[in-house]
Amino acid sequence: MLRKIRVVLAAIFFTIITLLFLDFTGTIHTWFGWLAKIQFIPAVLALNAGIVIILIILTLVFGRIYCSVICPLGIFQDITSWINGRRGKKQKMRFSWSPAKSWLRYGILVLFIAALAAGIGSLAALLEPYSAYGRIVSNLFAPLYQWGNNLLAWLSERIDSYAFYSKDVWLKSIPTFIIAAATFAIIVTLAWRNGRTWCNTVCPVGTVLGWLSKYSLLSIRIDKDKCTSCSLCSKGCKASCIDFRNHAIDYSRCVACMDCIDTCTHGAISYTFRFRHKTPAAAGRADDKPDSRSNGRRNFLSTTALMATTAALNAQEKKVDGGLAVIEDRKIPERKTPIVPPGAASLRDFYRHCTACQLCVSVCPNDVLRPSGSIMRLMQPEMSYEKGYCRPECTKCSEVCPAGAILPISVADKSAMQIGHAVWIRKNCIVITDNVECGNCARHCPAGAIAMVPVRKRHRYRHGNMENEAEDQTPALKIPVIDTEKCIGCGACENLCPARPFSAIYVEGHEVHSEI
Repeated sequence: MLRKIRVVLAAIFFTIITLLFLDFTGTIHTWFGWLAKIQFIPAVLALNAGIVIILIILTLVFGRIYCSVICPLGIFQDITSWINGRRGKKQKMRFSWSPAKSWLRYGILVLFIAALAAGIGSLAALLEPYSAYGRIVSNLFAPLYQWGNNLLAWLSERIDSYAFYSKDVWLKSIPTFIIAAATFAIIVTLAWRNGRTWCNTVCPVGTVLGWLSKYSLLSIRIDKDKCTSCSLCSKGCKASCIDFRNHAIDYSRCVACMDCIDTCTHGAISYTFRFRHKTPAAAGRADDKPDSRSNGRRNFLSTTALMATTAALNAQEKKVDGGLAVIEDRKIPERKTPIVPPGAASLRDFYRHCTACQLCVSVCPNDVLRPSGSIMRLMQPEMSYEKGYCRPECTKCSEVCPAGAILPISVADKSAMQIGHAVWIRKNCIVITDNVECGNCARHCPAGAIAMVPVRKRHRYRHGNMENEAEDQTPALKIPVIDTEKCIGCGACENLCPARPFSAIYVEGHEVHSEI
């Protein structure tokens, strides 16, 4: 029964967390966004002491149930291992006891902590389990989900229904996609062959919680009197932590999955209080004689309702100008300073807290956020305005960030927050190059930071032996002038500029955000 409860809870957590990365409407986040905030490393980086304390207490009481119920990457490994185990009876009994590789586990943990302390968030993000799973879903599974949605949108349109709307599917970052694919391949291979190898060898969260679980109040125990040393528990343990010959369990690697309780045919394994009787000393394991009395079953009650609705319609982007000329794709300008979302106090704070989980990238309705390709900021999101601009009324990224890299802000706060400033490039402006009127940037600026001022061309002429200069008397065209004190860096001007392939106006980021 304990195993069934664990499986049901894990399935619920895994499904909803996966949907957080797949749902581009933001509906799931309204109800279940808190599931991202209870992940261990994001809670630590967000300085969410309440969540961290609860997870530590949970581990000290029940063992590593965080790894088997809450962590999506741990559950993903269980699913992979389970699929392999379904191939036959021999596959179910394919594991064996192996000593812990403590030097490797703690070495990786030290490297992880050093990367966080040094502000190398992209290196720490490679090892953080929640973020690794988020990148896998965002880069590998989300496109399939979106293509399926677009197919439903196409079918709905045929019957005059707007229950679904189409979503642009595009590759946001090639390096991040490659890293996500490599992570997926490595984790699937390890889980397929050896179960929880990643959790118990590489994962820094598993190492920390594993050390705490050695002192947990409740744990798996083996009754020596009932045990026949049949080795079924050891062969079925995906954590490879049961030494059936010595009737010992390495609690630093046990994830409290309860599989061994179901596997044992002699009732020699139970989940009960570990310190009820005096335990003999053992290095890194406990070998207690279980209490003869039954420790009543623990009842876990979980009621979850999943409601998903889609409300808004997305206007499809026009690919042609008046149906005649193909619009040239816009290219990304070279920015001296990257742009990060409102709610990030500064570039330094943002990169020190961000775990590159891609959750903000997944929910951005305007396709403004995408993973960075820079070596020092690899996989961490930054803003660019080729697909859309950061609308002042949207605060989705600040609502979903679990690590405190983007702090929650209101619409009023965002409208007064300066994340960058616009820069006009004269040589790209069609007013100068094509001698036509425009003013798109000024018309769409939500902050009123752009004004159009007339400019008259001057030409030289000769009068006798004298060379003079005069102002052209033809009607003056207007060029944009930017008030950088008012500009908030939303990118509306850059996105809506008709100049191609580079906009005539672009946004330069600020290292420290300020209010205007």
